[in-house]
Amino acid sequence: MTDHQIHTLSNGIRILFKHSPSPITHCCFVFNAGSRDELPEKEGLAHFIEHMLFKETHRRNTTQILNRLELVGADLNAYTTKEYTCIHASLLNQHLERAVDLFEDIIFHSTFPEDEMEKERGVILDEIASYQDQPEEAIQDDFEEYLFKGHPIGNNILGTTESVAAISQQDIHQFIKATHNTHQMVFAVYGNYDFQKLIKLCSKYFEPIPENNTAKQRVAPGMHHNGIYVVQKPITQTHCIIGGRAYPSAHKHKYGLLLLNNILGGMGMSNRLNLEIREKHGIAYTIESNYTSLTDTGIFSIYFGTDAGKAAKAAKLVERELKKLRENRLGEVQLKQAKDKFIGQIALAEESRMSLIISMAKSLMDFGHIDTLEDVFAKVNAVSADQLLEISNEIFDNDHMITLLFEPK
Repeated sequence: MTDHQIHTLSNGIRILFKHSPSPITHCCFVFNAGSRDELPEKEGLAHFIEHMLFKETHRRNTTQILNRLELVGADLNAYTTKEYTCIHASLLNQHLERAVDLFEDIIFHSTFPEDEMEKERGVILDEIASYQDQPEEAIQDDFEEYLFKGHPIGNNILGTTESVAAISQQDIHQFIKATHNTHQMVFAVYGNYDFQKLIKLCSKYFEPIPENNTAKQRVAPGMHHNGIYVVQKPITQTHCIIGGRAYPSAHKHKYGLLLLNNILGGMGMSNRLNLEIREKHGIAYTIESNYTSLTDTGIFSIYFGTDAGKAAKAAKLVERELKKLRENRLGEVQLKQAKDKFIGQIALAEESRMSLIISMAKSLMDFGHIDTLEDVFAKVNAVSADQLLEISNEIFDNDHMITLLFEPK
């Protein structure tokens, strides 16, 4: 039995609703346009547009946009990823129409004035500079650039100083026309409402939006090779990322890799990398692994930061843990413990209601359906020890992994 309801407007925009008895509503508008949709030399355009949505519309100036929700104590924010853009708000239930009205206005009626573009250009250039001063953040972007060399997925979401400096009003309008497909937009609400009344409200604001069914021209990334890359920087610690390509979001082994990632370096202090490298050997304050799935590829990576003299040992210990997973089949008890831990963490994550409704909206946009919590648990429980061994040998294969080091000068 589903725990949500869906309605599609005549222009293709989908309304997703999940009921909650809470007096607080969490809502988001997700559209399938991200940094991988940018043309060469237009890097950072999707993120620039996200910033500009809060600047000016035909009806409102910046102050009026920000005050529309903040005056009733609501929280409004947005972000851009490789594949989508999300605007979201949390507010008291009685103020939902304010959010619907504002979202419709800023997403479809922003004017992108030149003077505001110049101000925001400066803000984003400062953001790029700030990001580059944080090696633990910057190394992830550089790693993805090596992993997807020459492909838009490898580009930094923020863009470069050169590309951001060159963004024009025409670039913005062309990108919106080419990527803002109304059939790939979802407005999602998690709150205490009658579904039919919600549809009526959303129809009032979103139904008049003209349909845009422009087909995207996304190209899947080609092959990649392994390699070790060393970059010297004015830093005190060595930062390292080891990883490679992984499964796309619809792959049959996705949940197996999610489980493996959790065993290796996921949430909590009891994962294998933390126990071995931080607790046993005391040579890295931060060590973690991550798996991000995209529509046609994925990224698996292990990150650690440590003193320069300990980096080689830390890297060997990481390789040893990966080798164990490639060579040793998990026992029945180990597998059950790993599944119970992961399922518990998934259940707790549902308490973050904004994250949940955004995840549901993205799932509807990507797959046309949403798995219930019980569906997800069933997929995790269906993973076998033999599958984990197969996945480990495919994803943790040294011949397909890249190592990137930021070393002190």
